[in-house]
Amino acid sequence: MLGAGMAGLLAGRVLADEYAEVLVVDRDVLADSADPRRTVPQGRHVHGLLARGHEIIEGLFPGITAEMAADGVPVGDFGTSLTWYFDGRMMHRTPTGLTCVSASRPMLEQRVRRRVRALENVSFREETQVLGLLAADRHHVTGVRVRDAEGEREVSADLVVDATGRASRLPAWLRSLGLPEPPEERVGIDLTYTTCDFLGPLDPDPIGDGVAEVCVATPASPRGGTLARLADRYSLSLYGLFGDRPPTDHEGFLRFAARLPVPTIHAAVRDAVPLDRPVSYRFPASVRRRYEKSAEPPRGLLAVGDAACSFNPVYAQGMTVAAIGAEVLAGHLRGGGTPDPRRFFRSLAAANDAPWALAAGGDLGFPQATGRRALGVRLANAYVPRLRAGAVHDPSLTEAFLRVAGLVAPPQSIMRPGVLRKVLFGGRGDEPDPRAPAKVRPS
Repeated sequence: MLGAGMAGLLAGRVLADEYAEVLVVDRDVLADSADPRRTVPQGRHVHGLLARGHEIIEGLFPGITAEMAADGVPVGDFGTSLTWYFDGRMMHRTPTGLTCVSASRPMLEQRVRRRVRALENVSFREETQVLGLLAADRHHVTGVRVRDAEGEREVSADLVVDATGRASRLPAWLRSLGLPEPPEERVGIDLTYTTCDFLGPLDPDPIGDGVAEVCVATPASPRGGTLARLADRYSLSLYGLFGDRPPTDHEGFLRFAARLPVPTIHAAVRDAVPLDRPVSYRFPASVRRRYEKSAEPPRGLLAVGDAACSFNPVYAQGMTVAAIGAEVLAGHLRGGGTPDPRRFFRSLAAANDAPWALAAGGDLGFPQATGRRALGVRLANAYVPRLRAGAVHDPSLTEAFLRVAGLVAPPQSIMRPGVLRKVLFGGRGDEPDPRAPAKVRPS
């Protein structure tokens, strides 16, 4: 297992059900800490775990949600504990039954890593760099070459799974075997997000006992941010697109926050005590490596997580798609034997279709974004803003949108006749006040 981030840990967990020995290799020191890791610069920024990702992780590690909640991690409902804003307008709050867990990325990774370390047939090799693949021939990978403090060595394996993230060198490794690199899809967005943590409580506090306020960038309002309540602090991630970069000095950071279309975010942190200096992370493009279209994928080699498909992080899909990839892997491990790479990558591509359509399609609604705009993308980018506008007044549209955004319902579900009718023809006059407290559904 190459990589001990979320994708590698989750894949390692399902591999442990089928293999006698699982070795997780990572170039970092994997201390039992909830601090950001040196090799994961995005770890300091606000991360979201979507509803589908939560379902899978809780299934793999029963009780992990309750464990984090007991340690102060806020847990709530996606439709009531998160406040969603598009173009400065708040979606109507409504219960969805979808669980939202507001753990920092390093804390969630720490808790998952503890569970994986506890498995008897899983071991970790830290501070180890992967140099390349071992192969019997171009059709069969048999392990990897690595380098650690004691020098270079070979590690044999029945199966190698690449979870080394966006910087994966797998395309180059395939080329070294005489195989073609996979085709790629790319959507250029030139995103920068900058994060600062603050001491609580905030005054005024727009979150209360909820989880976060989420201001989503749109073509009409192309700046965004998320103010999240974590276990021991508040964290604000601001982002800009196409070269609009939130500053890393505190005064500039606050000025950027003041220009969001949601004034409550700036008001909350304007006089708050910062716990650190703002830090930035750049994300130039979403990239999808189409391994399922490779002519000759070698046996004994798979890829999951960002190594296969990396998304604009503001959609909070990365950890959830990693969990979905682990679920796909588990399906191909059942019955024994090494998974067929062509069949696996086809299944993984099918699982990635929906999140890619949501993220890449949404980004292509910005005229400055680079990438292919198919007819379906153009139609969706005409329809979805109308759905979000309707959701300001109609809680059923909020729920329909959040079930798709949470990856628990397919994108086609927001085109059901009942939803379509409300989006295109729904009235506004007798709808409830969107700021009113959400009604709790009877159990």
